Amino acid sequence: MKLIELHTLQSFPVSCLNRDELGAPKTAFFGGTTRARISSQCLKRAIREKAKELAPALFQGNRSRLIITPLVEQLKKNGLAETLAVQLAKQVGDYLATLDEAAAKKGELKVKTLMFLSPAEVAALGKELAETVTKDPKAKTEKVISKAYKSAALKDAADIAIFGRMVASDHSLTLEGAGMFSHALSTHKADNDLDFFSAVDDLQSQDEAGAGMTGTLEFTSATYYRYAALNLGLLKQHLVALSGEELRKVVDAFLRAAILAVPGARKNSMNAHTLPAYVLGIVKEKGQPIQLINAFEKPVVSKNGIADASIASLKEHHAQLKKTWNIQTAVELAIPDVDLDTFCKEITAHVV
Repeated sequence: MKLIELHTLQSFPVSCLNRDELGAPKTAFFGGTTRARISSQCLKRAIREKAKELAPALFQGNRSRLIITPLVEQLKKNGLAETLAVQLAKQVGDYLATLDEAAAKKGELKVKTLMFLSPAEVAALGKELAETVTKDPKAKTEKVISKAYKSAALKDAADIAIFGRMVASDHSLTLEGAGMFSHALSTHKADNDLDFFSAVDDLQSQDEAGAGMTGTLEFTSATYYRYAALNLGLLKQHLVALSGEELRKVVDAFLRAAILAVPGARKNSMNAHTLPAYVLGIVKEKGQPIQLINAFEKPVVSKNGIADASIASLKEHHAQLKKTWNIQTAVELAIPDVDLDTFCKEITAHVV
């Protein structure tokens, strides 16, 4: 397996980047202590949005329950009457992700589960389905769906190739994502704190004392280790329709997004947007993905800042692993030893 790996250390101040069902920052128990945690799902969402911003032509996938109406429009563009287009689109939606009958009775066209599709796939399906039904009104839509998606070849959907897609009704449409992501954990013991707040009623009489409202919010602050990797062989397999240059642009956007993206929770009230203290980038010609989280199995303790001590622990642990297990790397680069542009250029040079 040819791999790109990113090992990132990043400190966040007062924040609640990823909340649990009670609105508190997520935690995990690791190395005998409670750690602050950001789920991989939360990080993937932030990375996917950032990659779409950096390379919009190549990251056009959308995960949504609202997949029927765009297909209706494509079917109409290909010459079908609206009534037939709606009927066929509902059949497709029901096959892919189960039609939401309750919503349909209210005039809303949606499915029950989120479906990850790209505009090129929807366009290909609309064209294929319209042509097939025109020739054979009794044709089965299921066979057309699979054929159409294969013809689209993910030309505009690097996000689907990286993050994967699950389609329970048709395994030929399921894609194993080329990206691998860990839950981010604090490198040290971390506890949640409470922020008591009060708000003033601007129109309240000056004779009336007291706040308009009071409440509490939970927050944490921590230095996190997070891991992301890219299986280059699988990525090339999924994005076979792209040129070498386009593939490098995909990887470049992924690298920058994985390094720079920050979850958007409470981004105004607890602005915690920082940049990483350290990023280790590795290219392996063969091997398996290996996290370096065990550098922090013994929680970091320092009175002179957690980030520097965490960087030292990460470097030491990585050196020990390479020596003990004979781990071979083709490239090793670190930020801030090199700048971001140099980092991405050196790593993407090994993509093709």
